Amino acid sequence: MRDPFPLHDPLDRMSETAQLIDLDRQHVWHPYGPMPGRQENLVVSSASGVRLRLAAPAQGQEELVDGMSSWWSAIHGYNHPVLNEAATAQLGRMSHVMFGGLTHEPAVRLAEKLVEITPAGLEHVFLADSGSVSVEVAVKMSLQYWRSLGRTGKTRLLTWRGGYHGDTWQPMAVCDPDGGMHELWQGHLPRQVFADAPPGDFDTPVDPAYADHLRTLIAAHADELAAVIVEPVVQGAGGMRFHNPGYLRVLRELCDEYGVLLILDEIATGFGRTGVLFAADHAGITPDVMCLGKSLTGGYLTLAATLCTRRVADGISQGEVPVLAHGPTFMGNPLATAVALASIDLLLGQDWAGEVKRIEAGLREGLEGARALPGVRDVRVLGALGAVQLDHPVDVWAATRAAVREGVWVRPFRDLIYVMPPYVTGDADLARICRAVLAAAREG
Repeated sequence: MRDPFPLHDPLDRMSETAQLIDLDRQHVWHPYGPMPGRQENLVVSSASGVRLRLAAPAQGQEELVDGMSSWWSAIHGYNHPVLNEAATAQLGRMSHVMFGGLTHEPAVRLAEKLVEITPAGLEHVFLADSGSVSVEVAVKMSLQYWRSLGRTGKTRLLTWRGGYHGDTWQPMAVCDPDGGMHELWQGHLPRQVFADAPPGDFDTPVDPAYADHLRTLIAAHADELAAVIVEPVVQGAGGMRFHNPGYLRVLRELCDEYGVLLILDEIATGFGRTGVLFAADHAGITPDVMCLGKSLTGGYLTLAATLCTRRVADGISQGEVPVLAHGPTFMGNPLATAVALASIDLLLGQDWAGEVKRIEAGLREGLEGARALPGVRDVRVLGALGAVQLDHPVDVWAATRAAVREGVWVRPFRDLIYVMPPYVTGDADLARICRAVLAAAREG
């Protein structure tokens, strides 16, 4: 790949990289980091396939295998010719046009495709900027639906503990309120209803006592609940915990019985990550509202979608304000929607399920050795997702350095060292990722 920032001399390159790192620490605020920065972030100069090329060697490595899919989004890897072509072709037509009063083919075709591949009954698509905004839109849909029907008291949400739905206001309100990254804002956020975290694992049978717990809460708060919102099957950034899909069927039945909407946040689980196209497919249910993001564009551009049923859309349309009062400036961005459509076609045009199953098998084999390491509490694998849970908070920088020495990029958090590799990751690179996770677990 041609270096987009060519330098004539390796010493010049090192000097330029050092200057970038210094400027980065002074001026650039990174996710969940202090300002000014206290750590030196690695400078990536280019990326291709599953590899990140570094501007300067780190821990003896000039490139790293990406075990994170750039926070779970780059499912096809980097610099993919199909997605490059889609972006280039769309750039030649238009990169953006406002969506108010105008429309365009990429957005329409993407909406059509999403309706086609998501659970039956989701017929309407709102295109947003990011996953967190898609959750904001989902909550607004739910609140406005009940307001339009004259049920103005239905303003609260129910979720279960251990969840994560984003960093903007309403999503923070339904993240785990205790010990999570948003605990700072308790007392300011809307007060929601929290159930206990779902017990067990993916293969653990449904616990009737927990199902009764959900029933008791929903029944007690039905008159004030607008919606139940959960991450289906996998609780992602809240702890990489898995649960039996049967609990989604329980929630669907209870929401129907007590007149509450069901929102599924599939931002992390959508597009094959758990072994089925959408995690709702494990349970065979359709939510009233579904949130999508992350892998939607294959990691190329920021884009999210909130889908809803005709019932929800018709309910909103009957109200005193018969429109959904939301309209991001870059809603339906042509460049992002064109790449998203190409990414979905690329995914569905191959044996994605077979690739995810292959990665699952590789993760199960490669991470099994972590169970014998001191300080390891659990090892969990589902689809193209593997997590090693420690019995103590991870030393993030020590664990990261250990993985980088193995030539792999991971991003541990809390008590977890986890990976979500791109689906194009080969067996040798997958084994390398597993070795890096074990190395990180030893030193983290």
